[in-house]
Amino acid sequence: MAEQMSRGSQEPIRNRFPTLFEVLSRKTVAPLDLYSFYIYMRDQQRAVDYLDFYLDVSQHLILCRAYVRRLHRSVFEDTPEIEKNSKRSSYILHDAGEGPSGEKGSIADQRLSAFLRSDHGSRAQSPQNSHGSGRSSPAGRERPPRPSFMTLDSPGDSSSPGHASSSENVPRREDLRGSAEKILYTYLLPGSEREIIIPQSILHDVQEAIEGPDQRSDPELFDSAKDYVFQAMERDAFPGFLQSKGLGNLVPQSMMFRLIIGLISVFGAVWASFILILRDKPRTTRCWLILPYTVGIYFIFTHQYMLDPILALLGYSEYTLFDFNRMREPFVIKTLRMRSMSMLLFFLLVTVATCCIFIFVPGKDL
Repeated sequence: MAEQMSRGSQEPIRNRFPTLFEVLSRKTVAPLDLYSFYIYMRDQQRAVDYLDFYLDVSQHLILCRAYVRRLHRSVFEDTPEIEKNSKRSSYILHDAGEGPSGEKGSIADQRLSAFLRSDHGSRAQSPQNSHGSGRSSPAGRERPPRPSFMTLDSPGDSSSPGHASSSENVPRREDLRGSAEKILYTYLLPGSEREIIIPQSILHDVQEAIEGPDQRSDPELFDSAKDYVFQAMERDAFPGFLQSKGLGNLVPQSMMFRLIIGLISVFGAVWASFILILRDKPRTTRCWLILPYTVGIYFIFTHQYMLDPILALLGYSEYTLFDFNRMREPFVIKTLRMRSMSMLLFFLLVTVATCCIFIFVPGKDL
């Protein structure tokens, strides 16, 4: 089987690397989890704004779902008992919130967006109460999405849909509008604080939908921009992330540090080798050359393979410079252990051959 369920856990054990969608959906664990991908986008790709935009749009969808669920509950609670069994009492709201049992993804989200658009006429806020009108909203009214991934609401947060019943965290229609405008003014408009580059046609459609006469705030208005960013990350960033964290366990700063130490050690070992050979020192003395050659070749190999085999065999991966964390993704652990064994075998062959050349070559006293 390609995937099996781990004992006592609902997380599948993959016999493959995960997809980008699985990483963004938090269905993976270290070192291929969302936190690792965030660090990779921030430190190596220098494109964390694209990931933050994607996560903020996903958070906007959660906010919309929470709003519809709250509206569903309020309508149900205000409905007389005799009408609660009526098919029309909550049919539209129920379908807009989650859809039929077992329905996932785009169909339910399309119903949610369709409901929010149809609900706009009776509940839309006036422009002066919006985030982008140049006036501040009343205190406590606006609840913008998180500014970055590091403050992303977790599934157990009170702001998640399952906890939307809390009075101070119940989303309102103006919250949806404020959230949509915050995304537009933070990421999409030219010259914005964290501007990302998307096609002009997509930007125009989103801006027109939010600032135009419809004043939309449903999550579907970001679909084109979200799909474009997803494809860009999948094409330009995700393969490098898999290579860095799925086939290696070192970060670029550590690799450069190791390369410098390796080159210095090998240069020092070669220099000492010629000194000992040209002074006809005994082979027992030359055996000490094994130490600098071993250190130098090992660090050069770790740089070339982007992998420290000893750390990999111990089950650790480097998140940031000298910050090591235990790996939990079974397929990555298996892959890195196999690569580590192959690398160690090759390393030993090169080290032994190099040391034998400089130890057993005849000396000559000059």
